[in-house]
This record gives sequence, C-alpha cells and structure tokens, in this order.
Amino acid sequence: MDALDLARWQFGITTVYHYFFVPITIGLSLLVAIMQTQWMRTRNPQWLRLTKFFGKLFTINFALGLVTGIVQEFQFGMNWSDYSRFVGDIFGAPLAIEALLAFFLESTFLGLWIFGWGRIPEKLHATAIWLVHIGTLLSAYFILAANSFMQNPVGYRLNPETGRAELTDFLAVLTNPVQLVTFPHVIAAAYMTGGGFVLAFAMWHLWRDATPRTDKPMYRKAAKLGAVTVLVASLGVIVSGDLQGKVMTEVQPMKMAAAEALYEDVPEGEGAPFSIVTVGTLDGTEEVWALTVPKLLSYLATGTLDGAVEGIDHIQERYELTYAGSELTAVEDYRPVIPVTYWTFRLMMGLGFAAMAIAAAVLWVLRGRGSETDEQRLAHRAWGWAGLLVLLLPLLANTFGWMFTEMGRQPWLVMGLMTTQTGVSPGTTAAEVLTSMTVFTLLYGVLAVVEVGLLLRYGRAGAEQVPEDASYDPRNRDDDDAFVFTY
Repeated sequence: MDALDLARWQFGITTVYHYFFVPITIGLSLLVAIMQTQWMRTRNPQWLRLTKFFGKLFTINFALGLVTGIVQEFQFGMNWSDYSRFVGDIFGAPLAIEALLAFFLESTFLGLWIFGWGRIPEKLHATAIWLVHIGTLLSAYFILAANSFMQNPVGYRLNPETGRAELTDFLAVLTNPVQLVTFPHVIAAAYMTGGGFVLAFAMWHLWRDATPRTDKPMYRKAAKLGAVTVLVASLGVIVSGDLQGKVMTEVQPMKMAAAEALYEDVPEGEGAPFSIVTVGTLDGTEEVWALTVPKLLSYLATGTLDGAVEGIDHIQERYELTYAGSELTAVEDYRPVIPVTYWTFRLMMGLGFAAMAIAAAVLWVLRGRGSETDEQRLAHRAWGWAGLLVLLLPLLANTFGWMFTEMGRQPWLVMGLMTTQTGVSPGTTAAEVLTSMTVFTLLYGVLAVVEVGLLLRYGRAGAEQVPEDASYDPRNRDDDDAFVFTY
C-alpha cells in the first residue's frame, strides 16, 4: 500500500476508536445531570448513589475520549497537509471556537463538578454538570459544522491565486442544510448510546445474585431511565435520519444510490424498492435473491413513494462530464466501495432497531411498581446477554453510521472540490505513515484495556452507600474525606 492508502487506514482507525467514547460522553453527561437533579428534587439517596456511580464511569470515559481525540489534530498536518491547506480558512473558525469555547466549558465545569462536592452550593454544583453537557453539545455542533462542509461546501469562494477555499459566510457554514439534519441525528444517537450504557450496567446489577436485595429498587430506577432514554432517543434518530436521507439525496445522490447498490435510474411514478438483505455479488451488480420493501427507497430519498431516484451509472457519467477538467476533482471512478456503503447502512439501522427492541422488552418486564416476580424475570441468563447487547448495539450502530457517512462520500474529501487522493501530504512516505499507524494502534490497544478494565472495576463495585436519610447532604463529611470523589 502507498502513503495514501495507509493515511486513510490510520485516520479511519483513530477516528473510529475515538468515536467509541464520544456518544457515551454526550449521552451519559445528560443522564448523570438528570440523576443529580432527581436527587435534589426528591432527596432520595438512591439517586445520589446513582449520580456518583455513573459519574465515575462518565469521567473515565471522558478522560479516554480526550486523549484519543488529540491525535486527530496532528494527522491533519502530518498526513493531510494539502487538505489542511485547502480548507484551513474554513475549518479554522469552527474548530477554534470548539476548542476555546466548548471544550474549555465542558472540561472546566467537569473539574468543578468532580472536586466541588461539598465545596460549592448544591444548586451551583448541579449546574456544573448541566454545563458540562451543554459543552458536549456545543463541541459536537462546531465539529459537525466542519464535517458538514466536507459533505456539502457552502459559505466559501475559491481563490484562484492561492488555490484555497476561503470563508465568506460563517453563518452559512453553521447553518449548512447537512449540518441542520446531521446534528440532531448525531445527538439523538448519542442519547440512545448513553441510555444503553446506563441500562446495561443497571440490568447487570439487577440480574446478578450478588447485588443486595435492598439495592434492587435503585438499579430498577436506573434501568427504566436508561430504557426510556433509548426509546425516546430512537424516535429522534428515526425522524432526523429520515430528513437526513432526503438532504443527502439532494447534495450527494451517489451516496444514496450506493446505499442501495442501485445502478439503474428509477423513473418518476415507478417507485424504487429498498432491500433489507440481498444475496448476490458483493458490488450488487448481480442479484440472486433479495428481501425488499416496495417503494421504500423512493420515500427515503424523496419523501414520496413514487419519487425518481438516480442510479450509480447515470451519476458516474454526470460526474465524469462535470469534474473532468480539474486536477483536484478528476478521477476515473466516482463510486464509493459499494459493499461497504450497502452493509454499513443496514447494520446502522438494524442494530439500532435491535437496541430499541431490548429497551422495550426491559420496560415491559419492569412495568408497575416492582415485585419479586420482576426480579425472577430478570434472573434469567438471557437478560445478562441482553444487557451486554444493549450496551454494544447503539455504540456499533453509531460507528457503522459514520463509516457509511465518510466512506459513502468517497472519492471526495470535500464534495465536488477535492478528491481524497489530492489531499494527502506530498512529502509523507509510506514508511512514515506505517510507523505512526503501528504506534497509535498499539497505544490505542493498551488504552482499550485500561478503559475496559476501569469500567469493569468500578461497574462491578456498584453504587457506593450513603446514609439512608433523605436529608443527607454530601457537604456534611470529615476533612479526611476531601477527595472522596477523586479517581
């Protein structure tokens, strides 16, 4: 493989790894804030215990996500310098605001929240974790604004003298049509992941015999909160995903066609079907058998059951005529890797629906006010596996969704302006990229062991005990307990 292929692999590995932490951080920050607010409202010590329990797991995840995210910045300069030079004037503003405003907001108030137990007023302390969550949302918005420019460039002009894209309308970048549908979709998916995280750990403690019977009602509350979050967030994912598909068809028709491996145009009035699963060649050129839903692709793409959908072959011909004259845009094949786009699109949706089914089943089992029968239902070993799956399914659905988004855009680095092969650093050798990729992969492997080990350690320990007094105040503690919430 040459430097281009290795640079793509390295960016893909580090980005996918980093994004494992992002949706958990966004979703869990909201749920921890809700738990602490519930404790302040009800003075029920169970909510305080859950706040501290999931707060520990949130902090571990935040720290690992921070470390892995820093690597992304270095790759822009090391492996993708031509790309950075081309879009630097555009990316500089949203990414600088993300660092100076959003990241400092969440990191500063997270420190205040961790070390502020018993040292600042109770309401101010709860406000701190809400500001952490707001910081994660702002961070996501500005980063997605930069990514949305890659999907649909707006608010710029090309400078023929410098060969760079220059920012002309920052508001247009922030209100990019792709951004306006991508942000709610990503955030809803993150809430779904955070709900699955809480649900999984709560189910595990409900399922295991070692959990004290007096703690079962507490984990039952957490399980119901996680399940409700998964279901409500999934509705947001479905609605925003439907809108996103229509915008994607407008600005990236090749990506929508590749999602179905649709090679021939489907004219107006006929209605394009959507295949749930297909047996045939990997690239979809020859179909042996397929389970399809009639006219569903037309609805996903256009909002009508009989809408016209362009095929891959037609779009390929059009792109060849449109972009052939420029060094930055001319390639032989404008099609993405069809098997990747086809299956990641279905895995994204299928895993999300599976997580919804588990969450709905948990709510059904835990309906009512709780009884010994509920505990007997949850004692079955199948619920242990369901708890693991409800943690992994939304997380993997997020990952496959981003793989579809980014690989479905290929061969474009910036849609219509720059192909991926023209964005790589010209002076970087394959050996240099391979060396850094190997080092990062090994380092990330070690960090994965650390992350899983810490989550299992604190997850198995469960929620710490607090005095069974509704008026309990964490400020009433000894000086020797100064760093009780430091880890």
